[in-house]
Amino acid sequence: MEQKKFSKLTESVHAGSLGDSQFKGTVTPVFPSSAYDYEGVPSTLYPRYFNTPNQKVVVEKVRALENGEDGMIFSSGMAAILTSIFAVMKKGDHAIFQNELYGGTYHAITTELPRFGIDYTMVEPSDPTNFERAIRPETRLIYIETPSNPTLKITNIKAVADIAKKHGIITIIDNTFASPVNQNPINFGIDIVAHSGTKYIGGHSDICCGIVITSKKLVESIWHSAINFGGSLDAHTAWLVERSLKTIVLRVRQQNHNAMAISTFLQKDKRIERVYYPGLPEHPDHLVAKAQMTGGFGGMLSFEVKDNADRFMSRLKLIKRAISLGGVETTVTSPVKTSHSKMSEKERLAIGVTDNLVRFSTGIEDTQDLIDDINQALG
Repeated sequence: MEQKKFSKLTESVHAGSLGDSQFKGTVTPVFPSSAYDYEGVPSTLYPRYFNTPNQKVVVEKVRALENGEDGMIFSSGMAAILTSIFAVMKKGDHAIFQNELYGGTYHAITTELPRFGIDYTMVEPSDPTNFERAIRPETRLIYIETPSNPTLKITNIKAVADIAKKHGIITIIDNTFASPVNQNPINFGIDIVAHSGTKYIGGHSDICCGIVITSKKLVESIWHSAINFGGSLDAHTAWLVERSLKTIVLRVRQQNHNAMAISTFLQKDKRIERVYYPGLPEHPDHLVAKAQMTGGFGGMLSFEVKDNADRFMSRLKLIKRAISLGGVETTVTSPVKTSHSKMSEKERLAIGVTDNLVRFSTGIEDTQDLIDDINQALG
């Protein structure tokens, strides 16, 4: 009999959780052991093998939220992303990336792939046919990120996935900004979904981890690379990730609400040059976002102030400056100084990252309190 599929709200609480069989507790215990017996067991347990109880619980929870078959939890989002890339590529292969990416990903691609004899092409993602035009006989991977960091550009997931499948190419998406609550790329044909779990999955600005969700077949390929690269996560942190996932739906729903309200406020404010948020009807990719972000438009937005971004951020009283995002507290950052600082000025300007661009991560605070703080800081 097929198991009942529960809502995301229910899955976030119950999926994968082991409970405590010894004392009948409702919470999964921490299993900190790095030494397990190897006789009489179906597989040898070891933290670097990505198969200890606390690691597997997190994977099962995110797998249920993403509608995937299997997955792996890593020590960081970059460990998850690069391990997945190297697992499906070899010397002489070619990859296609959209040109607007998280700065850390962009830096890793441009510095690491050439060292291993892997070629790549960057394409503008608003027209999916740009990806098809860049395909070569040796192309093995198409990598996208939507909504993109930091200007919330939307890439048509299904269109890209369809192109890749037609040519027998593997697809990877960075789904961090959307979170598994708002967007499930596997439903649209993507092969591998990656998250910086440090953001919405952790959700409290106190965890660093990464997640990959995919098919059982691709997990096996990624696993063989992962055990060599060693980007595994310890049991205590994995336990905290499981705890955090139990509230991800509630958190993200409030963050969606706050981001929509703040974007609407900023869109009408004459002190703002432009606002980037896919939930706004004025966003050029709004209809595509509406079709694929079925849970909401996310808690991230960005905007350009007409005055000075640093002055605006220094005047904020409730909202804090921070280099990360996705936490329960609202934060702001300057991408030119943080996430995209390793890019040249020319590269940044080509994707809309200006000196006065503010990346805004909405938390779960009262909406009006946040708007009031923004209003007074704009002066």
